[in-house]
Amino acid sequence: MNWPPHDSGIPRSAPLDLGESLTHIQTLSGGRKGSRLVGLPHLVRRGLQRLQLSLAAGVDRASPVSIALAMTVVLSAYFVLLPGVDLAVSGLFHDTQAGFAAASDPALRALRKSSSWVLGLTLLGLIVLAVRGWWTGWREARRALFLISGLALASGVVVNGVFKSMWGRARPIQIEAFGGEADFTRAWQVTDQCLSNCSFVSGEASSAAWIAAVAVVMTPQPWRAILIPAAFAYAAALSFNRLLFGGHFLSDIVLSWAITALVLCLLHRLMLHCPVAARRARRRRRARHGPVPALA
Repeated sequence: MNWPPHDSGIPRSAPLDLGESLTHIQTLSGGRKGSRLVGLPHLVRRGLQRLQLSLAAGVDRASPVSIALAMTVVLSAYFVLLPGVDLAVSGLFHDTQAGFAAASDPALRALRKSSSWVLGLTLLGLIVLAVRGWWTGWREARRALFLISGLALASGVVVNGVFKSMWGRARPIQIEAFGGEADFTRAWQVTDQCLSNCSFVSGEASSAAWIAAVAVVMTPQPWRAILIPAAFAYAAALSFNRLLFGGHFLSDIVLSWAITALVLCLLHRLMLHCPVAARRARRRRRARHGPVPALA
């Protein structure tokens, strides 16, 4: 996920020349400090306007959305064509006598438990920023609302609500190759080897990827060189910890990051990029045509 510095709110590679057909779209930026309480019909209209703008502007091949989509497709093809990679990688951490012994390691268990605190405190901080933004500054609140919505949509709905509930892939610790009773199935294969809370894809890896996204979007410029690498290292440790425990295959973790990145990039385009693009289109229109003369 390669978003630009948070003060701009728009990807550098996204197309900015939206053409004459978009100049009639009203400014969608929430930079006004007036009343924030708007009705549901108004919110729906604004959402539809953003979607219209996003579709009309197109998606550049170098945009975050295109990169995330390409990454998801390439990684999916790799694991579908080479399913043995999952078995080989999980086998590195499995012992025929002790099973997945790392699951009992106190340090690794503590690392996994820490994710609940980090995720909860991060979410609480974003909620505070979103609420405070209604009075102090809408730009900060919009970034916080984007991340809160991203957690709900990517980790909550897409990963846990759709994939983990419907794909039915058994976890490594549940399959016959590692002492269980279920059959191994490759990535993206819908099966009945698991009934609920299944392996494809990793919910904890999705939440970890979201934590990394928070660092990218919200970290002030002076701290970015330190905090962003630290956040990615922590998120990677949380994600691959599940591999050591026998809780997920490599493809579950990697594809969870890719899918989460894709959802966040799409949401970023609609919630943060489109309002800025609409405002710039309106400014270009005013620059070309000048102010409207007053009626005599």
